[in-house]
Amino acid sequence: MRFVIAAAVAAVLLGAAAAQAEKRLFIIGNDAGGYGIDRCLASGAPCGAAAANSYCRSRAFAHALSYRKVDRDDITGAIPSTGTCRNARCDDIIAIECAR
Repeated sequence: MRFVIAAAVAAVLLGAAAAQAEKRLFIIGNDAGGYGIDRCLASGAPCGAAAANSYCRSRAFAHALSYRKVDRDDITGAIPSTGTCRNARCDDIIAIECAR
């Protein structure tokens, strides 16, 4: 009887761990295309949800959990602080967190 109870508890614990959604954070350049989506993504406004969800689905994830602008200083050495500006304009860096 103890074995059955222990097996049931183990199954519940293992099932709970497997049920956690796989998450991944993507850091991308926020290229201004003139459509306004870039401002929605950078500000975290609801209008960016469709773009963030599409980005996640294009990478085999189910949906976006969050999206926001990231300061270049928050990304340790991955994004150079110089040389990324075009036509005297620097693109924002966006973080999109996706889940399966």
